[in-house]
Amino acid sequence: MRIVRARHRVLVQGITGKQGSFWTERMQAYGTNVVGGVNPKKAGIVHCGVPVYGSAKEAMDSDGGFDASVLFIPPPGVKDAALEAIEAGARNLCILTEHIPVQDVMHVVAAAAEAGCVVTGPNTAGSVTVGECFLGFMPAFNERIFRKGTVGAISRSGSLGTLICQNVVSAGFGLSAFIGIGGDPIVGTTTREALEALDRFEGTEAVVIVGEIGGTMEEEAAEYAATMSKPVFAFIAGGASPAGRKMGHAGAIVSGGKGTYQSKRKALEAAGVTVLDTPSHVGDALKGALIHSVIPAVTLPSL
Repeated sequence: MRIVRARHRVLVQGITGKQGSFWTERMQAYGTNVVGGVNPKKAGIVHCGVPVYGSAKEAMDSDGGFDASVLFIPPPGVKDAALEAIEAGARNLCILTEHIPVQDVMHVVAAAAEAGCVVTGPNTAGSVTVGECFLGFMPAFNERIFRKGTVGAISRSGSLGTLICQNVVSAGFGLSAFIGIGGDPIVGTTTREALEALDRFEGTEAVVIVGEIGGTMEEEAAEYAATMSKPVFAFIAGGASPAGRKMGHAGAIVSGGKGTYQSKRKALEAAGVTVLDTPSHVGDALKGALIHSVIPAVTLPSL
């Protein structure tokens, strides 16, 4: 897992669409180094102040190329667009789209792994390197949610990720980086891989994980958390969900053994992770571990 920084050159595939245009402008305003976009039907124009190319390969062959690509592409076109970026030499790929056919996701993830390309998503809200850049549609520009600090955050859910970050900031702390891994059953970056990246990321003193019932990513992350010197906190959504029922956008069946709320909590606590009963408890937990990192309150305009 590689965290995208302000120096990295970013391509936007689907830049001329409504969402691609809207969020490209906000990424640029925040500091993301967007160097171009892709739309085969509008190649040659300038949009959002950057050139639009007919393909990712054309963008890579241009002056300077690109390091990372973020996809604002409808589900049927994601496989081709992602493979095109991977084959062109992208090092990071942020796939925002949900409802992509599972076989397409499997193909993209396998191709990326073979090429050494890091994928976040699909079905992610994106990632934020606080104070530097962001990919996707997380509200990085809102200081109530993303203020520079020393806490790293990981989430399968964009909405819950936003909530936990807001609670971190409300408690007087700030964020170093946020990684949205995505809520689909198959994703390119696991919770453990994101945790490893934040453990290495400069200025990060603690990590908060937002997980969900289903799958085994939190149990696998617990194995790594046990080796960390930094404190790790976690909230697992779905604790009150009935067993045997399909729950949440991860589409996982909770039936017993690994993947249940109880198994995740047990594994995390055994690894020394503080498991929160609600996201609102993150502030008190952080104050107990990082009291020296509390940021003085700032006066922000009302919503």
